Amino acid sequence: MQKQKIITGKDVEYLGNLARISLTEDEKTQFEKELEKIIYYVSQLSRVATDKVSPTWHVLPVTNVFRDDEVKKNTDREEILSNAPERDDRFFRVPKII
Repeated sequence: MQKQKIITGKDVEYLGNLARISLTEDEKTQFEKELEKIIYYVSQLSRVATDKVSPTWHVLPVTNVFRDDEVKKNTDREEILSNAPERDDRFFRVPKII
């Protein structure tokens, strides 16, 4: 573990204030230690050489399941509206719901 203290009790108090939670003195001490460990761990990760590692966006090999965009002929509006019980010019007429 690092010797230099990064997180102080005031920092934990500030974070608790931002999160709108009240912390006891024991909780502040506990979170101070836990946050120190987290920051130490992240600093260890930042030292890992990742120059030759390609970035990933998902941990599993996922492929796009969407179909290709293709231009298709639209169905004729008059054909669609021919089944409407009521219509208003080029639109379906539906009951007003409030």
